[in-house]
Amino acid sequence: MSALGAATAGLAPAQAPKPNIIFIYADDLGYGDIGAYGSGIPTPNLDQMADEGVRFRQFYSANSVCSPSRAALLTGRYPTRVGIPRVIYADDIYGLPSSETTVAQVLKGAGYKTMCIGKWHLGSLPAFLPTNRGFDEFYGVPYSNDMQPLPLYRNLAVIEPDTDISTLTPRYTQQAVDFVTRSKDGPFFLYMPHTYPHIPLAASPHFKGKSGLGLYGDAVEEIDWSVGEVLKALKTNGIDKNTLVVFSSDNGPWFLGSSGGLRGRKGETFEGGVREPFIARFPGKIPVETVSSGLATTMDMLPTFARLAGATLPSKPLDGIDIWPLLTGESNDLSREVLLYFDNWNLQCARMGRWKLHVARYNGVAWAPDPPGGRINLPLYNPELYDLENDPEESYDLAADNPQIVADIRARMEALLPTFPDQVRAAWRDTLSNAVDFNPAGALPSKKVP
Repeated sequence: MSALGAATAGLAPAQAPKPNIIFIYADDLGYGDIGAYGSGIPTPNLDQMADEGVRFRQFYSANSVCSPSRAALLTGRYPTRVGIPRVIYADDIYGLPSSETTVAQVLKGAGYKTMCIGKWHLGSLPAFLPTNRGFDEFYGVPYSNDMQPLPLYRNLAVIEPDTDISTLTPRYTQQAVDFVTRSKDGPFFLYMPHTYPHIPLAASPHFKGKSGLGLYGDAVEEIDWSVGEVLKALKTNGIDKNTLVVFSSDNGPWFLGSSGGLRGRKGETFEGGVREPFIARFPGKIPVETVSSGLATTMDMLPTFARLAGATLPSKPLDGIDIWPLLTGESNDLSREVLLYFDNWNLQCARMGRWKLHVARYNGVAWAPDPPGGRINLPLYNPELYDLENDPEESYDLAADNPQIVADIRARMEALLPTFPDQVRAAWRDTLSNAVDFNPAGALPSKKVP
């Protein structure tokens, strides 16, 4: 044995560096709004990212509106568990509770630098802002761009009391590139929740009118450019091969945008409101040109990122699971509990494998005036069962042909309800008390059930 071999024989092998993690989150982007998912909007960088990694067919937000979906992403728990069942408004004085652990806190505990760039929307008082929730740095806005005035923050300081919304995407992008460059010695976690394509829409002068598909298309094309700039920064700094980059959206499209042919939109628990584009790229770790049919949700990000970082999970039980085997193609499906769909505190659907059971629905659509007597969550006297493998549009109710599947999903759903806060259980009791016959399925109620 050589002298060098003798000197190193007893040493443990060097550990691989912890991977950098970037999560890019669009706002109100539809399932069909990216080229890789069939859109006519030019998104070459996202399409290339999909070619170089994995694209999911069945990836879900845990809610169909902004604040709850973000609470679930950052905690790995249902938003109804963490006390964020609805959109947080600019004048609200509450936010994501300090008793909940965020993914940024988990990764920071594992030695990661952390930064949030973009729209926060989990509480605008200082105690709830990102730098008090595990992020070393924050550059962005506290809530949606339809809430005015819209201040721009750097950490806890307001640097512009009412920012020009047409400048947000390029400014976010420059901050992201700077953070990647400053943090190249890693590991780092960058959470980048974009402001768009939430309305009111805007794009910088370079992109306004460029897409040929209106201001919505322009805003999406500018987000795609932003993704390209971040990917370019990874390569420039020599860390491309040690960085997981993930892209998704917080919920389905609002008044504009494409649900990809899925039923429903933002604010609804039909697929169009909650099924999202999801692309992940990690050279050498995630196989190229992969399409996954596995079921996954934003709640799965925390346990998956923690696994990659070698981080300790929070003490509270998670609703998300580690989906690394889906990302790498080691598995096409993972065992998990039924997935529940909430609107505010109200339970409306449950998903088990290929099957989705609708058990309740509002008596009016999300963005129309409330019906006489107010908007009420009503039970479906005949629950609707959809086979999402063959019918992702939720067009054909198969409940009558599959009573055992309906009973199984219903039993699993009922078994989970006692694990949720009082507000969820009370809302479910109130829903059941509103017994109404829906005839035909999905129509407005016609008569009281005897």
